[in-house]
Amino acid sequence: MLFHGFYLGGVFYALSKGISASLIALIVSLQPILTSILARIYLNEKLTRNQWLGMSLGFCGAFIIILSDLKEGLTLLAFISGLVGLISSSLGIIWQKKIVDELPLSANNFIQAFSASIFYIIITLCFENYYINFTYSLFMAMSWQIFAVSLGAFLILMWLLEHNKANETSTLFFLITPVSALMAYYVLDERFSYLDFFGLFVSSIGVFMATKYQRKT
Repeated sequence: MLFHGFYLGGVFYALSKGISASLIALIVSLQPILTSILARIYLNEKLTRNQWLGMSLGFCGAFIIILSDLKEGLTLLAFISGLVGLISSSLGIIWQKKIVDELPLSANNFIQAFSASIFYIIITLCFENYYINFTYSLFMAMSWQIFAVSLGAFLILMWLLEHNKANETSTLFFLITPVSALMAYYVLDERFSYLDFFGLFVSSIGVFMATKYQRKT
């Protein structure tokens, strides 16, 4: 429910309320910082000075890329939805790390998807209508969500949490914003400026510094 329900649900709901993709990416980019604080409290994980510096560089690189979009379409409801997604993803990572040795990855992913299905059925019955327009675009979008995100990305995330610290894994979230900007350049023909490239470079250096000192590879 934390990952698939409140995190993805919060992000998509914020987008439906008018927030720009860049702004929601900035909010999500705060996740490694929040996760590291929670990991220090609940998992007794500690960050070195170089890892803190790497996290700072990662955030700065993400912020550089979306600096020009900070005034686009921000409403209070969309902002709160983004915060719900941010907090839920951090709590989900901390909780997953605490139970990581108790379940195999395949069973873990099945339980997460099944629980999220129940959650969304309840939400749908309470707030949505019952009409779905089955189009090619819907089929492609849902296929990507199911196979690339729910099966692919989250399975990789669970594997990373099994082999690394929570704060080291969450640091990779800093790359969401610059990689999204790069993909938008190729897929959506959006502009990718020298400033964007500089932000991508800074974020990459930050992630490298924050993950270089992990105990396991």
